Amino acid sequence: MYAGAGFSDWEIGDIDVFIEGDVYHLFHLIIPNHDYIAHAISHDGISWKRVKNALFVGDPGSWDDDMLWTMHTVKVNGHYHQYYTGLRLRDRGITQKIGLASSSDLYTWEKQNTGIFPLSSRGPFYEDVENMPRKWLSFRDPFFYEENGRSFLLVCARAAHGPFSRRGCIALLELEESGIKYHPPILYPRMYDDVECPCVFKLDGNYYLIGSIREDVKVRYWFSDQLMGEYHCFHSDVLLPQGNYAARVVKDNGHFLIYNFYYTDNQVNSKRVLPPPKQLVTDDRGRLALVSFYRWEKMVEYELLQNNFPEARVFFGNHTASLEIERDRWNMRSRSGYELFYFQSPSTSFIWEGTIALVGLGKCGLLCDMDDQGNGYFIPFDVVNGVVKIRTWGSNPENLKQDFIFSDLQSNLFPVPANGIFSFRLIRCGNYIELSIDGVIRLSLMDYKFSAAGLGLYSASSEIVLTESKWKCLPDPKEEYASQEDPII
Repeated sequence: MYAGAGFSDWEIGDIDVFIEGDVYHLFHLIIPNHDYIAHAISHDGISWKRVKNALFVGDPGSWDDDMLWTMHTVKVNGHYHQYYTGLRLRDRGITQKIGLASSSDLYTWEKQNTGIFPLSSRGPFYEDVENMPRKWLSFRDPFFYEENGRSFLLVCARAAHGPFSRRGCIALLELEESGIKYHPPILYPRMYDDVECPCVFKLDGNYYLIGSIREDVKVRYWFSDQLMGEYHCFHSDVLLPQGNYAARVVKDNGHFLIYNFYYTDNQVNSKRVLPPPKQLVTDDRGRLALVSFYRWEKMVEYELLQNNFPEARVFFGNHTASLEIERDRWNMRSRSGYELFYFQSPSTSFIWEGTIALVGLGKCGLLCDMDDQGNGYFIPFDVVNGVVKIRTWGSNPENLKQDFIFSDLQSNLFPVPANGIFSFRLIRCGNYIELSIDGVIRLSLMDYKFSAAGLGLYSASSEIVLTESKWKCLPDPKEEYASQEDPII
């Protein structure tokens, strides 16, 4: 985990990850000033350390002397290129352009803005300075893609026609020897104000476009069987649930990883953190799905099987509740009301997985970070409607007139198991929480509210059976705040 925080808790902006050998390189914006592009490195893709900054705003009078926005780093013919967004003071930052920098080692960068660069938005396909009803011109977040000897840039842009709040599109530019060719939008959904941080990749025979949507702070995707073909969406087009934003995809040892930053309160000015990546796979219908990062298993220090878990306890002492423990099987019931069944996690960072069978009616869910007052994170499973949520739930001693905390942090859908049996995988590492159901990630977030040892399940008028469960110890992550690391000169 990583938060580029200093005076403010939300300094990390849009991100880009490039992998060279066994080193992960993170480039990101600094919010709110946008005056330079920061650089951090990692050897596991999770814990990061700041190194030499990549780019700074230009000198007064240059086209990028106001702000720098989203970038993309690639390797072309043995050399590193970074395409980036720049804004100019002279026009008060209302027009965005795409520039180019180069490097021989990923650490020292030189701007190469001659010839066709910087690139700007232009008609007839896109808005220009004569056609911008919002009074500012979107042309940012470049993403380089190369295939069959052709080189393209995908750009967050605006179509030249349509209702001005629905013009958001992904522009397609082709880099040719003779210059730059502006194609029609590769995607124009006619739904959004902007489609931010676009990227494209090919997986299992299909091309997938990813974009971040400001309207609801979610990451969505579209698919096609041709790079420049017609793109479609599935019934559910949300790839990352609310709070996850500015996602980009990078290939790592044969795995497609998706990185993004996370808004802790779903607000633009709230704390922003870079969580661990997820992996992308496809199902039998070609839909994208998220699975856990392959390096988690490499980090496991030891594991406990279910029959070796710490002592299981009940919390409330509900007289209608019962807990029966057999070898590799826990039977938990609460006929009336609520009961918590829990054990003390041996470490603060862990993977907990198992199989849950819900018998009959009633409610059930997981709990973690629960303290001796029953405060913690609660994850209810709605196995009728296929909804899973995570909420903070506990006491609020700072306001005795409303002496409780009850706030849903994130929700998502999942396929309802016909037999009421499903597997789960809960990862808790530092302040990161990830939940998979039947192998697919449904919740992914960062939160800082609770940190205690209670871990378990709850029942409300239900019977739950836990089997095939394992608890795995993870090392605690390194300090998230890059400013507190030893500097690298």
